[in-house]
Amino acid sequence: MSEGDRIWDAATTLAALGAGGAALWDWTPVADRLELAGASAELGLGPLAPACASAALRALVLPEDRHLADELLELRPEGESVEVCLHFRNGVAAVWRGRWDAQGRAAGIISAAPGATAGRDALTGLLDRNSFLRHARDRLAAPGAHHLIVADLDRLRRLNEALGHERADLVLAALGTRLAAALPASALVARIGEDEFAALCAAEAAPTLVALRRGLERPLSIAGFEIHPKLSLGLVAARGGDDAVDAAELLRRAELELEAGKATRGVATTRLSTDGVSRLALESELEGAIARGELTPFYQPIVRLGSGALAGFEALVRWRHPRRGLLSPDKFLPLCEELGFMGELGTMMRREAALQLAAWRRSRAGAGELTVSVNLSVGELERPELLAETADVRRQADLPPGAMKLEVTEGEVMRDPDRAAVILHNLRSVGVRLALDDFGVGFSSLSYLTRLPFDTLKVDGYFVRTMGTDPGSAKIVSSIVKLGQELALEVVAEGVEDAELARRLFELGCDYGQGYGFSQALCPEDALAFIERSDLEGRRAAG
Repeated sequence: MSEGDRIWDAATTLAALGAGGAALWDWTPVADRLELAGASAELGLGPLAPACASAALRALVLPEDRHLADELLELRPEGESVEVCLHFRNGVAAVWRGRWDAQGRAAGIISAAPGATAGRDALTGLLDRNSFLRHARDRLAAPGAHHLIVADLDRLRRLNEALGHERADLVLAALGTRLAAALPASALVARIGEDEFAALCAAEAAPTLVALRRGLERPLSIAGFEIHPKLSLGLVAARGGDDAVDAAELLRRAELELEAGKATRGVATTRLSTDGVSRLALESELEGAIARGELTPFYQPIVRLGSGALAGFEALVRWRHPRRGLLSPDKFLPLCEELGFMGELGTMMRREAALQLAAWRRSRAGAGELTVSVNLSVGELERPELLAETADVRRQADLPPGAMKLEVTEGEVMRDPDRAAVILHNLRSVGVRLALDDFGVGFSSLSYLTRLPFDTLKVDGYFVRTMGTDPGSAKIVSSIVKLGQELALEVVAEGVEDAELARRLFELGCDYGQGYGFSQALCPEDALAFIERSDLEGRRAAG
């Protein structure tokens, strides 16, 4: 056989392809099997080789390219060719070329896409900071409303120490994938720092930060460890066009908002109209507002679903601003956190709520069994003064054990469950009851829940409000109610907005409801009128 007649065997062919940085692919839809040979690792396909299912390819591809992966895998007539460029989350991009045969299979060659990874972060495959700013400037040049969101992974250093850098990188890569998946395909998504991400998208298509947090903070399993990532979020809103703020300045403002909530892992949001002078003015006005009595509790009723009788109130802070009127918490709580006022605010709320409840119980027969709940803000559980202050407040108000309830979020408990257990048992010992707030949003271990001295589970209002339209929410609410029954805990559903929701919750076995379907948060005078009306209705029903 002459040199010109040489037939290349399979091993020689694969060796040649590998040396040239190329690979072969063979796709059999009926068997859902994709086979790879050649330079798989160099092309970012190492996790898929030598064979995988279609779902694995879709998972490795960046979310914005998944429609191209579907195009590649879609069954086509014999002889039809296909060519797509796929970007992977490890930063590699590759061109897939192939042709369909008579047996309903496709096969072809994969080669690197020259220059396709420029401007991409090598770990996540997202845009890098410079590319993000360049694309964002182009996007902001056109008219329209935009949201720029930044997300920062808390405690990356601790993850590096516990897992090692390579495994901690897997957490960052997963968060990048989750962020891209949570946003519309048109969004610009980038990794702009070691542990920081950014996204720019149209305002009307942007998810809420609460929904974004819920998607990003789902637990991860890394090397046998269950990781509960926690992120700080910041957002600014702006309009594009000739007068648009420069992308770098917009990013700076979003990062400032993130820092404002970072210490508390809160969600800090602002609009450009609150930036600058008006924001500084609000900060100045907040100084001394607690001492002047401008920040004060309002009271939202908590109702027994079985009888409709009033069971108690949750104290919620409002700001009676001398010029701006009544301000809701979202207008000033992020500033309170940034300025370090949350400890002072929490102490005031517990004191005022306890004294108010004591006054109602003394003056109204129908208020004799009412309770009041007060939220512990982020970080308060770790304040050394909390136990003594709580005992003093109950003693000064002369409230019986159990009349005052403290609500703690799931995230606060899970920061350090063992330490939280000690603190919560100590609080219980001074005569307060304890509620686990927003249950269902986080990811508490049930083993910890059985060890913690809670009396009440509060179902997050999002799941309650969406029970009628989202079967998943309905299942979550039902499961929490059953869990409460199994653990002999009271269950309070937040977000009860109408009688139908109240009926469904009662049928599930939920004890109490709270929400606009019963009443908004009331000033003390209106709350007293609510008590009297409820007492009168109760006596009529009994008669």
